Amino acid sequence: MTASVTPVRDGRYAVVIVDDHALFAQGLALLLESRAGDTFTVAGSTTAGEEAVALVGREAADIAIVDLALPPLGGVETIQRIVSTYPATKVLALSGTDDLDLAAAALRAGAAGFLGKSADPDVLVAPLLAIASGVRVVCADLMDALLAASDRTGDGRLARLDERDLQLWRLLARGLDTTEIARPMLVSERTAKRMIASLLHKIGAANRIEAAAMAGRYGLLDD
Repeated sequence: MTASVTPVRDGRYAVVIVDDHALFAQGLALLLESRAGDTFTVAGSTTAGEEAVALVGREAADIAIVDLALPPLGGVETIQRIVSTYPATKVLALSGTDDLDLAAAALRAGAAGFLGKSADPDVLVAPLLAIASGVRVVCADLMDALLAASDRTGDGRLARLDERDLQLWRLLARGLDTTEIARPMLVSERTAKRMIASLLHKIGAANRIEAAAMAGRYGLLDD
């Protein structure tokens, strides 16, 4: 279902809302009009992701607010379609969950920002202004989570290591000497030395101390 109006812009940013909860969309529209009506005008809304691209085009929207829980198309796919068809339109993704993967997917799809629906409605105006100005906006909690996830992937380092490598790295990070490492790895001390040297090369660590610090940063010692 699509709801549309024909506003007089007077220099205001035109916003469209794509959310399958009509009452939420109406409340959001009222909030924007009452708190920032001199800056934003809600040009229309739809509860169907399939209609979002047409709505954006018809209203020449500057900003599209898209809920990520849009059956059946999905918010991420909706964002991709909007951005690919109307690259000048900025998209703010909203979600009622704390799904980090979904939020990251929305940003990869082209969203200029992400906020949780649990955020205080009063904080919505500032992110929209930032997005309209070309600044990407991510809430602090999500940014912390994304940075932590990035650290743990080690820029691809972990993906290049097998289980033996990871086991060796954990032992090394616990400060064990070569003899103590050789026993659980079921190898000789000489072989353990070669394995340690190889591991340091693989992970780009200059020495055992640096390898231990990296292990902690990538979450290998969490267990």
